[in-house]
Parts: sequence; C-alpha cells; structure tokens
Amino acid sequence: MSGGTTHIITGVTTVDCQKQVRSWRLLLSIMEFLIPRCNRNYLNEQKQREEDNYVKNIYRDTQQLAFSPNTKKITGTIFGYRHGKVSFCIQANSTAVAPILLLELDVPTAILAKEMQSGVLRISLDSKRSNSPASSPLISIPFWTMSFNGKKVGFAIKRKPTQVDMQILRLMKSVAVGAGVISGKRLSFDDDLMYLRANFERVASSSNSESFHLINPDGCTSQELNIVLRRTR
Repeated sequence: MSGGTTHIITGVTTVDCQKQVRSWRLLLSIMEFLIPRCNRNYLNEQKQREEDNYVKNIYRDTQQLAFSPNTKKITGTIFGYRHGKVSFCIQANSTAVAPILLLELDVPTAILAKEMQSGVLRISLDSKRSNSPASSPLISIPFWTMSFNGKKVGFAIKRKPTQVDMQILRLMKSVAVGAGVISGKRLSFDDDLMYLRANFERVASSSNSESFHLINPDGCTSQELNIVLRRTR
C-alpha cells in the first residue's frame, strides 16, 4: 500500500501516517478497505456490571476534567467495531488515558466511514439552551442532535468509559496519529475495532460554540473533518 506503512504494535494494526502521509485523504480512503461485513458479540449484563464497577472511580475523576482557556490542540479518536456504532473521544494528548469527553454517536461505523469517503465531513452536534445552564461548559451536555454536512442523522450521547474503552485507549497510547484496526481478540470480542486518531485544533468561539478541526500530519489545519458543538436557542 503506497503512502503508509502497516505494522503491529502490541496487538494494534496501524497505518503510521505522521511521517509518511501528508494529507488525510489517503488515510480516509483506507477506511473503506477496512470495513468488511462481520458480526459483533456484545458484553453480557454481568460483565457490564463488572465494567461499571471498574470505571466508577475513573469516571468520577474524568468528570472533573475540562479544557483550560489556553487549550488550542487536543487528541481526538474516532473508534468503533466494524459492525457497531461509533464513539468519539477527546483527550488532552495522545498519551493521556482518561478522556475529557466521550460521546457515543448514533450511527454505524460503516456509515460514518462512507460519509468520510466524500473527502469533507462536518459533524454538527447541537443542544438547546433549555437543556443545560448557559454557565455550564459545552462538554458537560449529555445529549446532542447530530448532523453530517447539514443532514440530520441521529443523536450523540455523552457516556462514561467502560473497562473496554479504557483498554482501547491504553492500547493506543503509542499511536500519536494514525488509523487502523485493533484485533477483537485483544478485547475479548469476535469483531475487530477500527479507529482514526488525530490531533485537532480547538476553537472556542463563545460559551455556546466550540469546534475541533482536524490537523493534517504536516501540521496544517484541514477542512476534511470538523466537529462542531453548539448550544442553540
């Protein structure tokens, strides 16, 4: 595959694009190649309860995390099982484990990857002001209406990280920028997990509007993938 090198890091197959890919267009084209049809096994209720107990303390700590006024760059990770839904995670940097924000997007991974093939994807997350105090930070809002390039596609819900989420983020600590697959065997699932991990420029326009703009591996801000959070009337 030209333009990138595929290698294995502790069970993670990743395309190292930080040094070898100057634009995300090639990277996004790889996403289509990574999506065959397959099935996913979901955690049973007992295991879910175990996860909830495991992350209870972690989540209490992450609820205290927030952006400082001077935060201009963050690490964003889009991940999801090939036959599942997508999550979007914001962290202070690629080596941090605790997420500042974790959203579950009500859209299948395959649909998101298909939308990304167009070359430009603007994900808009909107919440009415009546749903949260104006003084509260945008990342504290639990429920969002979601649109892709102006077309409503569903909802996004803030959720606490599970044990599996924390395992995924720990596995990806060695990946600063890239896209690839984590073997389902590493996560005790039959389905493999896809991810896209990048740096994003954070732009806080006001207390009611905040956006994240993908930064290409060459350091330039890109318009290929933007995520916008807005508190509307």
